[in-house]
Amino acid sequence: MLERRETNRGHAWSCRCCAAGPSKHRDQPHCARALYCTEEHSLPHLQDYSLFFKNVTGHYISPFHDIPLKVGSKEENGIPTKKAQNDEYENLFNMVVEVPRWTNAKIEIATKEPLNPIKQRVKDGKLRYVANIFPQKGYMWNYGPSPKVLSHGEVIHVKALGILSLIDQGETDWKLIAINVNDPEASQFHDIGDVKKLKPGYLEATLNWFRFYKVPEGKPENQFAFNGDFKNKAFALEVIKSTHECWKALLMKKCDAGAINCTNVQVCDSPLHCTQEEARSLVESVSSSLNKKSRKEDHVWHFLGK
Repeated sequence: MLERRETNRGHAWSCRCCAAGPSKHRDQPHCARALYCTEEHSLPHLQDYSLFFKNVTGHYISPFHDIPLKVGSKEENGIPTKKAQNDEYENLFNMVVEVPRWTNAKIEIATKEPLNPIKQRVKDGKLRYVANIFPQKGYMWNYGPSPKVLSHGEVIHVKALGILSLIDQGETDWKLIAINVNDPEASQFHDIGDVKKLKPGYLEATLNWFRFYKVPEGKPENQFAFNGDFKNKAFALEVIKSTHECWKALLMKKCDAGAINCTNVQVCDSPLHCTQEEARSLVESVSSSLNKKSRKEDHVWHFLGK
C-alpha cells in the first residue's frame, strides 16, 4: 500500500495512487490478494462501518504500517529495505485500493485509529461521497495509498509511471499515477510519456477531475504545483522514497506523529509494536450496528459550466 509511507508532517505531504487495471485477480502472475484478507464490521454506508485487514496466517494487521511498500521486498525488522529482490521489482509497489473505480463513497484508511481500518469519511455527522461531474461517475480510477485496494480492502501490485502535485488547503498532496501489473496493456507502459502517447486525453481528464471535484460542494477549484504538469517516473520514485523515510521516522518515534496512530504488528523494533493478542483485543473492542439499513449514495449528476 502506498499510503502508509506517505506522511511527512514537516512538509505536510500525503500521497495517493490512481491506478488503471482490472479489479479481479484469477491466477495472475502478480497477485497480492492471496496474502491478505479483510473482515467487515457493520455494513457499508453506515458510519460505524470498519474494514480490518488480516495477513496470510489470519492475524490482524495494519494496512497502513504492516504491508510492505515494495513488491517482493526483503524486510529488516519489519521495515522493507530499499532494494527489492531484483531489478524487475524495483518499480513495483503494493497498493491498497480504498475506492474502486466508478464508485462514489469517500473511503480511506483511518490513520487516527488503532490498526487503521478502512472507513468511510464523515463530515458534520454525514457520510461523504464524491460528486458525479459529467461525464465521470465517481472516481475515474482505482484509488488508494501505496500500499493498496480495488474492491476496497484488496491489495494489488502496481507499476509507478508518474506523479501529480495537488495543493490541498496549502499542503502538497501527491497523486501517484500507476498501472496494475495485471492489466493486459501493462507491458507497454514504462513512464508518464507512455500514458500521453497511448491513452490520449487520460491525463487531461485526471487533471480536470482533481481540479473540479470539490466544486459541487461550493468550494473553489483546486490548484496544482508545477502548473499542473505530470512529473515522470524518476521524480515519482524520489517522492515515494522521501515519504517512506518519513514513515519510518514515525514508526520509530523519531518525529511527532500528531494524531496519526502508529500501532503496528509486524515492525518488531518499533516502540509502537503490539502483540497479536493486543491487536485482536483492539478489533474486538470495535462496536458494530448490523441491525441498521445501509444507505447508498444518491446518483446525482453535476454539469459545470465554463
